[in-house]
Amino acid sequence: MKDIRTLSLEQLTQYFISLGEKPFRAKQVYDWLWSKNLHSIEEMTNLSKELREKIAQEYTINPITVDELQKSTDGTIKNGVKLHDGLLVESVLIPTETRTTACVSSQVGCSLNCEFCATARLKRMRNLEVAEIVDQVALIDRQSKLYFDRPLSNIVFMGMGEPMMNYKNVVESIKKMTDPTGMGMSPRRITVSTSGIPKMIRMLADENLRVKLAFSLHSAIEKKRNEIMPFSGKFPLTEIMESLQYWYSNTGNPITFEYCVWKNINDTDEDIKALIRFCKQVPSKVNLIQYNPIGDGKYDQCNKEAEENYVRQLEKAGITVLIRRSRGGDIDAACGQLANKSSD
Repeated sequence: MKDIRTLSLEQLTQYFISLGEKPFRAKQVYDWLWSKNLHSIEEMTNLSKELREKIAQEYTINPITVDELQKSTDGTIKNGVKLHDGLLVESVLIPTETRTTACVSSQVGCSLNCEFCATARLKRMRNLEVAEIVDQVALIDRQSKLYFDRPLSNIVFMGMGEPMMNYKNVVESIKKMTDPTGMGMSPRRITVSTSGIPKMIRMLADENLRVKLAFSLHSAIEKKRNEIMPFSGKFPLTEIMESLQYWYSNTGNPITFEYCVWKNINDTDEDIKALIRFCKQVPSKVNLIQYNPIGDGKYDQCNKEAEENYVRQLEKAGITVLIRRSRGGDIDAACGQLANKSSD
């Protein structure tokens, strides 16, 4: 049976007209689905029982469910999320003193092969549907209110999967999240993180969604980046930079470069100078991300001196740099660690 949430407002309107109902019924149902995140047709109490029964004969709602919930000592919550077909993804609630962030997944597994990432070792099973992405956000909003007494403030597409490889559903989910008749989230509090697919970056720039863009760089030296992220050999850094410049010219939003520094891999002055040259080509800032080991021994967090050297030289070059400390590492909820271990 088809999930009613696959219907647009226009399709819902036509559906109710076909039943002999007034068009405003569509807006009532749309509100239940996307503003209230209701998961039961029976609970749509402003519809008659007879109408609810008619709808239930043709449509269903396939919500996500929490298969396992884990809490970190730092307050981070990881949800092992079960989809209607039994597949699992993970999403994370990350609290700080001033905000609560939802880190959501866009694919079951991942299409890419970044060597440092546990998720990349999972086979990509399928893309998430729009409702499955929105459900993750609604779930974490409820958890934020329950455990931290405040609503969700930020959303990052940094969970399992490459958002640009599920482009259509990611864009539509953002529209649902930001629609005043949906969740009403501010688009400026939503960040789409990508490993760098130039064509899709340009497409996103043309959407006028007003979201932020983060680019997983990790090395501005072409050969080295291709070793760290083998798929990137298809997308030269010059081509990626052109798409990032297009992004900025269209949106006016600077890019965030996500960058892990690993011991004996990209911790030299040569690496820093290459990063500075790359940053100078487009308005941007750098997030230095504390690496979270995945047990292979090849990639290890750099020492403090190397990290401080990055900060010192970037700041001297006039580039904004932030150190993003790991959160939820004790429950494998940190960046690069999402690998459905709870399903083993």
